[in-house]
Amino acid sequence: MIASNEYVIGVDYGSDSVRTIVADAHNGNEIASSVYYYPRWKEQLYCNAAINQFRQHPLDYVEGLEETIKQCLTQAGAAVAANIKAISVDTTGSTPVAVDKTGSPLALLPGFENNPNAMFVLWKDHTSVEEAAEINAHAGKFDTNYLQFVGGIYSSEWFWAKLLHVLRKDEQVRGSIYSFVEHCDWIPFLLTGGNDVAQMKRGVCAAGHKILWAKEWGGLPPNEWFASLDPLLDGFTSRLFKETYTSDQAAGTISKEWASRLGLPETVVIGVGAMDAHMGAVGGQIEPYYLSKVMGTSTCDMLVAPADEVEGKLVAGICGQVNGSIIPGMIGMEAGQSAFGDAYAWFKKVLTWPLQNILSKSSIVSLDVVKQLVEETADKIIPELSRQAEQLSIEDVGELAVDWFNGRRTPDANQLMTGAVIGMDLGTDAPKIFRAIVEATCFGAKAIVERFVEQGIPVKGLIGMGGVARKSPFIMQMMADVMNMPIRIHKSEQTCALGAAMFAATAAGIFNKVEDAMNAMGQGFDAEYHPNPEKVSFYRKRYEQYKQLGKFIEQHTNGGKKDEVLEPEQLAMDSEQLVMAVNSEK
Repeated sequence: MIASNEYVIGVDYGSDSVRTIVADAHNGNEIASSVYYYPRWKEQLYCNAAINQFRQHPLDYVEGLEETIKQCLTQAGAAVAANIKAISVDTTGSTPVAVDKTGSPLALLPGFENNPNAMFVLWKDHTSVEEAAEINAHAGKFDTNYLQFVGGIYSSEWFWAKLLHVLRKDEQVRGSIYSFVEHCDWIPFLLTGGNDVAQMKRGVCAAGHKILWAKEWGGLPPNEWFASLDPLLDGFTSRLFKETYTSDQAAGTISKEWASRLGLPETVVIGVGAMDAHMGAVGGQIEPYYLSKVMGTSTCDMLVAPADEVEGKLVAGICGQVNGSIIPGMIGMEAGQSAFGDAYAWFKKVLTWPLQNILSKSSIVSLDVVKQLVEETADKIIPELSRQAEQLSIEDVGELAVDWFNGRRTPDANQLMTGAVIGMDLGTDAPKIFRAIVEATCFGAKAIVERFVEQGIPVKGLIGMGGVARKSPFIMQMMADVMNMPIRIHKSEQTCALGAAMFAATAAGIFNKVEDAMNAMGQGFDAEYHPNPEKVSFYRKRYEQYKQLGKFIEQHTNGGKKDEVLEPEQLAMDSEQLVMAVNSEK
């Protein structure tokens, strides 16, 4: 029996905020929690959505780390603080940053404070689409396929494309960078007082899924592979890493400085970091062959399988399959959608445009009242759209959408792809468009499951986690209907932070393996959605239409290539054929 006076801290860095919990290592009960919204990010400093540039300042991360842990310890009390055994961290990814030889992000150095290229390049930053395309073309020139464990396609959301883009675009950064570091590796390095980037313990999670590390070729691809891609990368691998570590291992112990800043014992173990969805899958009690879906701004879909059962199987078009990236000893497979909650947020932003741009200039009501009205309306838009969309009958469904509003992550990454809504007429209203967008996100999820199954990896069921999963029964019921399989919703509202806490407990030696921590600390499930047989066949037909529309978009936007001119006559003819095909299924 584990002593009840052992506690661990799980820190979860999301796109908008950092969330920290203190958990009882005996049963996983949440003792305290705190959320910190990044102030610079909230103002969208250093970002430019028009060119898909999304950067985050390291001070947002550092300040959030200190603030949330201190708040949690204040809530929990001195007795709990004195018995904190370990801290583990998860972050978004791939979210890398340029650092100097000491491992300090350049944005923390004089002269770089306001340089976006010296900051963390957030996962959703797509400024490096050209570099990703070059990497994909380059990979075909070698006998060894160095993309085989990342689905065969490299994404602009990932490490090497972002590094190459930054090196090409910024001479100042190019002259000062020593190495490039993932967010999930940097925070443990910070907490342990690291001052030599060569000593940083890099997690296999980010290394295998985003940085092309694989034991099959002894680490990273050879220098020749990168140098022949672009001379700017010549010699860069020597400043990165050769070894990787699973997240059940310790990165070290907390530094004296950080122990003092946080009010923690100097014996606190700091675990090896990982990406949020990977630890979230563990917090959500993942099971072999069950697809664990972390549903937030985007989705990250995780699946684990015993290594001996999937040996020799490579799933094309996903975000990688890496031994030990989720649960040590199992193959961790990752897929996902670049926009999920973000698609709904986009539509909400469209609908609130007049409130933000016209009502704010009203001479009838005060600014304080305007602010209250805008906030109240914005908070109620998605729930009300969901309520009215749920009331629509199948006969009312005409609008059809594709969910690539932020590009396509999987299957087959292409961040140049765009979303679409067709089938609109003068009877189309906001609930109908919203329903089409929800349906599209569910179809995008189905495409991922279809790819796994087609390539020999069974999917036995779904596990839902995250804000969308817990807050929207309408979306989750449609997900079950579209997938034609049940989806269980995990009870914890902080599965990523809880997963980090489980890894912390394992790194501290409280558990022998993370599965034991998961069994002891898991909070279980509090909802389950089952497919409605009457709607399954309807959505099966609609899914075929979705695929037709997606194929049309891919063909006639040339994958987003702007240097190719489309023939108007052919476009019109194909558009007419698409509409006829869609209408024939009604």
